[in-house]
Amino acid sequence: MAEHAIGADDEIDLSRRKFLTRATIATGAIGAVFTAVPFVESWSPSERARAQGAPVDIDLTKVEPGQMIAPIPVWRKSPIYVVHRGPEMIKRIAGHDDQLKDPHSEQSDQPAYAKNPLRSRTPEFLVLVGTCTHLGCLPKQRFAAGELYPSWPGGFFCPCHGSRFDLAGRVFQGSPASINLRVPPYSFPTERTLRVGADEKGAA
Repeated sequence: MAEHAIGADDEIDLSRRKFLTRATIATGAIGAVFTAVPFVESWSPSERARAQGAPVDIDLTKVEPGQMIAPIPVWRKSPIYVVHRGPEMIKRIAGHDDQLKDPHSEQSDQPAYAKNPLRSRTPEFLVLVGTCTHLGCLPKQRFAAGELYPSWPGGFFCPCHGSRFDLAGRVFQGSPASINLRVPPYSFPTERTLRVGADEKGAA
């Protein structure tokens, strides 16, 4: 019996089978990727969640007394200044209330637990939104006493327009900024972990 000769119709049919097989494999691979995406996204907060204010945890073991945490953490697209104040720095917060615009933070923005002379939950750690309350520039740390002028107690200096803030983030008279640096909501879930953006009231 003569062997069946492969004709044009058979070649077309074979090509179709190869195409369909490849298309099926490709579709399956794409489907697997889309199926995996929700699982991958669940591993960490999305950029959108962080932008909307998802709390940020900060390890406090990496900052020594007299230093500010670096790199600077970000919450709600704003830099967060976390300063580990040593005993000598804490002493320099008192004694210049008469030079401040809002020494008791009556007109400034902070949670109730930070409405005190140190503007913090604990004397040791200062937590601030690191944008000048004048036009939003980033104040620079000038922690050493006398660094700007002889009576300077240490704090922050905004290079854009010259606003000055003490080691509690309180603004000095003669500064363009009208109120103290903002204090965000925060808490300490552990002794050495700072959580910015959430406190006893929940997430901000």
